[in-house]
Amino acid sequence: MFSTSILLLLAAASCVHCYELTQPASIVVRPDQSLTINCKVSYSVTNDNTGWIRQPAGNALEYIGYVCWSGSTYYSDKLKSKFSISRDTGTNTITLQGQNLQTEDTAVYYCVRLTGTLTNEHGLQKPRADTQE
Repeated sequence: MFSTSILLLLAAASCVHCYELTQPASIVVRPDQSLTINCKVSYSVTNDNTGWIRQPAGNALEYIGYVCWSGSTYYSDKLKSKFSISRDTGTNTITLQGQNLQTEDTAVYYCVRLTGTLTNEHGLQKPRADTQE
């Protein structure tokens, strides 16, 4: 029987305007399995919006969704049935959970602190991502 794996590469700890977002280096899951990625941040998740984006090899960044400072969550229309985002205010941790992942979900996943507001191609309002490489 042929076995396929999905490789999810995750951005290593990075400093964004003196904020630190820490997540694991890489995670491998098999197709149809679930995924949980935790991102510990150095700021209060009740004061700032934090989200997830991903970048498949050779493709542009793709917006997944975010959790607002108030606790409300917003998702990309394309990915909302596949991913959920939650937070732990006690540990300032943002969690991305995915289900039924397939090989096309192979990507680098980034946890990001969000500021400002942008409108995407679906008309959703979403904060601007402060990221740096």
